[in-house]
Parts: sequence; C-alpha cells; structure tokens
Amino acid sequence: MKNKVFVCDDDTAITDMLEMLLETTDLDAVFENDSVHAYTKIKEFGPQVLVIDLWMPVIAGDQLIRRLRKSAEMASLYILCISASRDGEDIAMDAGADAFLAKPFDMDEFIACVEKGISRYSDATVDE
Repeated sequence: MKNKVFVCDDDTAITDMLEMLLETTDLDAVFENDSVHAYTKIKEFGPQVLVIDLWMPVIAGDQLIRRLRKSAEMASLYILCISASRDGEDIAMDAGADAFLAKPFDMDEFIACVEKGISRYSDATVDE
C-alpha cells in the first residue's frame, strides 16, 4: 500500500508546484484548494501526512488542525503546516501541528519533512 499525503492550500500555484514535486516520489497525493471540503476529504482519503496552509478563506488552517486533533481516528496524522506568516509557526504549533515550514521553502526540505511524517506515522501505528 502506498503512503498517502493530503495537501490543502487555497493558492493553486502552490498546490500545482507541490503536485509536480510529489509526482517524483512514491507517494499517493491528493490536493484540495477549498478548506471547506478538506476535513471530509481527509477522513475519506486517510493520509499519513497532511500538508496545510495556515491562512485560507472560510476555514483557516489552524482551525482545521484543531478539529482534526479532536478526532480519535486522526490522532496519528502527521501535520506539516506551511505559511508565509511571521507568527505562523507559533500559531501552527499551538493548534497541534507537528512541523512548520515557512514559505517560500526549499523543495528538498519539504520532501524531508513529508518523509519524516511518513516515518513518524509508521512508528506511531506500530506502537498502537
């Protein structure tokens, strides 16, 4: 079974770029630009890693992170938050994110964070 990554960012340029990048890996990736639909799609897709933008219209990334952290079935989901906000890291970590990358970020650093998330997810599910 392929490892799964779900990416939610309202900026289509970001999701298009990450789609091209993730196509070079052995990961199954799904992309969503509308945070309103993200929660349901995340639960349906069942990813090991969620990559989420912090500032999105209607439902902000930190709101979605908090909601996911309240769900027992999403407890081991590794959440990587991405944002250009100066205080984004503090907001993301307070909401329950596992990691934060400031935009613009290095592609190798992004892949390393996703791979770390896959590894941590695997370790967490083995321990259960």
